Amino acid sequence: MIDYVTLMLVNMAAALIVLAIFLWTNPDRPETKHWAPAFAICGLVATISGFAMVFTWPIPAPYSMAYGEMSVLLGVLFLGAAWALAAGWKLLALGYYAFVPGLVAILLGIRIIHLSLTGSPIIAGAGFILTGLGGVGAALTLRRPDLKFLRLLGALVMLTAAAIWVLIGFMAYWMHMVPPTPQ
Repeated sequence: MIDYVTLMLVNMAAALIVLAIFLWTNPDRPETKHWAPAFAICGLVATISGFAMVFTWPIPAPYSMAYGEMSVLLGVLFLGAAWALAAGWKLLALGYYAFVPGLVAILLGIRIIHLSLTGSPIIAGAGFILTGLGGVGAALTLRRPDLKFLRLLGALVMLTAAAIWVLIGFMAYWMHMVPPTPQ
């Protein structure tokens, strides 16, 4: 079995850290083009690994669906942000798009907790919920970049979600790094 959830988790954590720092430093500044490569790298990894998971289902169905599909949505949002930043466009339209995937992430987080999916359902569910809150609040935060408290709140939510995904990712690496059993 090929399982690359670890890659997806670490990439998502890195993406959320990039997003948090971007929000903190004010996304409405004129000199944001230099952020495009960081968003593109995160988006590319998330989109490719998410599509691979959606099409191959390398882990049981609820996990492949939750992690794969949400990775695709996160990835295309980050690729869109990279394109917009490189072109000097505003990000508000992407914030509108992020609303529905954000709601889905919240729903998945609640469902993961409700069904006790994963080894740590509360932590994983909280990760989905917090990441989803970022998507739900993205348009408001991008619409009013002058409100520093909104940017700070968004950045703190993203950093908290990133910390959860780092923790889960590191635990997954630890658990997956076992020597093969002799046959």
